[in-house]
Amino acid sequence: MVCALGLGDQLVGITHECDYPPEVKGKPIVVRNALPIETMSQREIDEAVAKRMHDGLSLYEVDEKLLEELAPVLILTQNLCQVCAPSGNEVSQPLNALSRKPQILWLTPRALAEIAQNVRELGEATGRLKEAEELINEGRARLEKIAGVTRKLSHRPRVFCLEWLAPVYCSGHWMPEMVLIAGGVDELGRKGADSVRIPWDDVLRWSPEVLIVTPCGFNLDKVIEQAPQLAAYPGWADLPAVREGRVFAVDANSYFARPGPRVVEGTELLAHLIHPRLFAWTGSAKAYQRLEFSAANQMNYSFSS
Repeated sequence: MVCALGLGDQLVGITHECDYPPEVKGKPIVVRNALPIETMSQREIDEAVAKRMHDGLSLYEVDEKLLEELAPVLILTQNLCQVCAPSGNEVSQPLNALSRKPQILWLTPRALAEIAQNVRELGEATGRLKEAEELINEGRARLEKIAGVTRKLSHRPRVFCLEWLAPVYCSGHWMPEMVLIAGGVDELGRKGADSVRIPWDDVLRWSPEVLIVTPCGFNLDKVIEQAPQLAAYPGWADLPAVREGRVFAVDANSYFARPGPRVVEGTELLAHLIHPRLFAWTGSAKAYQRLEFSAANQMNYSFSS
């Protein structure tokens, strides 16, 4: 959001997760993950996160010395998810130790409109309100272009957005809203609420026609690496999405998990995956990959649409 408003040159520090746009590369990293998640499976991550939270330990490490040296006048943080980024007390403690107290902008969106409002709040805080409104209006127009087509549909495919593979989590917050705009329906998703663990039997009962593998915090390569384990779930091969070759791994980090301007592009991607004959995809070729499972439950994949 900072760079989208033309403020990249004023961005003095980032987190280890901040990898877009390319201009942020090389910026000082103030926040790092306390867990070596790059080498862990999804089940190991889930168990380690649960243990640290149970023990009252932080999932992130803030470089307080570097933060003091950078002396920011405005800090953007969140209080939406304790797992996704530093939140609440994790942020308050190091900020209270600063000799110069910066302005804090807390971002806690649970819907697409609230993401837009966060952009507006950032524009107000930085003197870029005009640019913020232009960005919001552009995104709104792109979403309405999709919705104008999908409102006329006589059939909306059953979609399941798998936000974590082991254990299984449904999607939450803005994701079910994105699916609805894109012309699908995900009754397992929790619109405006947290993603939660659900029984696999719920997925079997929902019998999705399109299955989007979008684990929070993972890019496409990491999703593909983890995806083969899906075939071990009972009844996997009988799901309509699996039988019809409509299981897709997506770059969750870029288009779905992060509440920023690219959720608009993520909705365009969903529209293409759910209704490929109605919507073309002109974005990155690395945005998604079709996953195909053989009768022996071995996974193959292709970039075909």
